[in-house]
Amino acid sequence: MKDDFTYCIGLMSGTSLDGIDLVHVRFNKEKYADFKILAAKTISYSDDWKHDLQQAISFSDDKLQALDSNYGKLLGGVINDFIDENSIKKIDFIASHGHTVFHQPENGITLQIGNGQEIATLTKQKVVCDFRTQDVKLGGQGAPLVPIGDELLFANYDYCVNLGGFANVSYKKGEKRIAFDICPTNIVLNYYVNKLGFSYDDKGEIAKKGLVNKELLEKLNNLDFYKTAPPKSLGLEWVQEVILPLIDAYENNISTILCTFVEHAASKIGEIIYKNNAVLITGGGVFNSFLMERISYYSKIDIKIQEREIIDYKEALIFAFLGLLRVDNQVNCLKSVTGASNDHSSGVIFHP
Repeated sequence: MKDDFTYCIGLMSGTSLDGIDLVHVRFNKEKYADFKILAAKTISYSDDWKHDLQQAISFSDDKLQALDSNYGKLLGGVINDFIDENSIKKIDFIASHGHTVFHQPENGITLQIGNGQEIATLTKQKVVCDFRTQDVKLGGQGAPLVPIGDELLFANYDYCVNLGGFANVSYKKGEKRIAFDICPTNIVLNYYVNKLGFSYDDKGEIAKKGLVNKELLEKLNNLDFYKTAPPKSLGLEWVQEVILPLIDAYENNISTILCTFVEHAASKIGEIIYKNNAVLITGGGVFNSFLMERISYYSKIDIKIQEREIIDYKEALIFAFLGLLRVDNQVNCLKSVTGASNDHSSGVIFHP
């Protein structure tokens, strides 16, 4: 019997450094929304890897090149373990987002490490990676890339919001797909809760005990980024140059910082999805109950929590889908989303 499905592995590593997400997924090429996640896992980073990825932004070119190669080897090893653990037999290709070190599209720069050739050599599989560079060369933001997946895999939702290191949104406006980064989320919350010795603020309990610094909140809410029309995207650089110095100038109590930043992020997210119940919210931020409560307050909607698999692995799933589109030379980057000069098929293909 002929198998009309494509089988692939998708990988995602977000800016919040909570680990490498892997999915083994089956796509029906006749009907993309008919997909099935066959296996999924998140691999946490060691302290050494977390340190290197956090500091990579300041590495020399030679050190970055070595990190790119070593990180590719790490991903290759993680994928091989995932294949063995789940006795995976069918793989048409692997699609890897890599880990973002630089993202300055206004300067024509974006860099995701995780050398595709290293992954292909180690896994003996075709690999698609480096999805953002071509878009930036075409004058685009190189982000967000997930909206084509929202469009073709999750069309029954009016808004798709992901709460990762940054909150981003994708929605249809007329015939165009619009998408952009809304604001930082876990990248800031985790930074401050790390100072207390925690990886993250479990359920937002520490933030919930804090107070809102109204002066800081007003400054955050009125940053220039929020006055800019999409397409627009955010990177670690902006957080380090703008957000952290601003917070540190106004507040030093961690629970108050967390509480204030939750209020800031929730208000920015809430105004985008205001009074619309057809919203899909995914990403690690979903498990911050306090953040979700405040988003619900500002959006005036009752947010339905999705199944865990979609919350945790939607981005890895969609990067697998972007890989499928690239392998078939189909459009996977929308100019209406990124601001590039044209729609295009992005990603570099490596062979073992």
